[in-house]
Amino acid sequence: MKRVEVHGGALDAMRRLYADAPRPWVDLSTGINPWPWPAGEQHFRDLHRLPTGEDFARCTAAMAAALGTREDAILPAPGSELLIRMLPGVIAPERVAVLAPSYGDHARVWRAAGCDVVESPDPLSEAGSADAVVICNPNNPDGRRFEPDEIEAAHRRLSRRRGWLIIDEAFADLQPERSWAPRGGSDHLLVLRSMGKFYGLAGLRLGALLAPKEIVRSMQARLGCWSVSTPALAVGAAAYSDRHWQTATRQRLAEARQRLDELLQEQPRERPFRVVGGTDLFRYVEMADAHRLWQQLARQGVYVRRFPWTSRHLRIGLPGNAGEESRLRAALSP
Repeated sequence: MKRVEVHGGALDAMRRLYADAPRPWVDLSTGINPWPWPAGEQHFRDLHRLPTGEDFARCTAAMAAALGTREDAILPAPGSELLIRMLPGVIAPERVAVLAPSYGDHARVWRAAGCDVVESPDPLSEAGSADAVVICNPNNPDGRRFEPDEIEAAHRRLSRRRGWLIIDEAFADLQPERSWAPRGGSDHLLVLRSMGKFYGLAGLRLGALLAPKEIVRSMQARLGCWSVSTPALAVGAAAYSDRHWQTATRQRLAEARQRLDELLQEQPRERPFRVVGGTDLFRYVEMADAHRLWQQLARQGVYVRRFPWTSRHLRIGLPGNAGEESRLRAALSP
């Protein structure tokens, strides 16, 4: 069986592996909003200059207002992926409990740093023995959401032991009322945010760390003076300030997710599969032979996400228009 991608979005590899597939490809592999925030030419006029302190301050203020947290608790950064890779050098835990299944780089990064990594479906229960606990909330790829009281209890246990609770909120913009960003800056709490998913601007490479002041300072020293580009800061300041777009987009995504659910429910009985999780940006489906269906879709130029740790699940992002919906529907047919 052909294998490709560590993450979704590896269209170049897919084109090579399935050279005869219809073009253009329909990329549903990433869970990125197909209707991104509309960045314009005005946000890229300052490519000729280095980012200033004022650029960082404007972006930070907009992030803080949108997330409901303090400005001194936020550090803009070139994507949450880089922050994940830098965290071991900042807090240096020995034993780390990581949610599994989840975004795979969390476990890989801590293991590469020499930590004793425990992958668990219930990492919060390890708060009494681990030096750090890592969850995605909502989780990627299954959309699991942790209840506030269980997060709070784990945070208290970790704090008493000077451990760290790390919450990856890459998809939290969909339900801001469930976010821990308003607690940003609290002792022994690290929150990771990203513009890539909800705002649909993955290529911009803009994210943020919400952390106590000493962690913000330590991470800033590692990132250096010009870690985020001038255009990225300009787009971040504008997009995080655009409340109308945020509200309208949550509604649009919910409606698109409902259409995708209806499309998936149309599939014939001879090859049943069902939606077992997800968010308004992707659906997590279960079936008897997910890898076989993945190949069938790939041969039709439709790229969805599969996983090396399961042969029964796929993640399917939102089609961006009626044509992509039709391509997906046709590709799913036996």
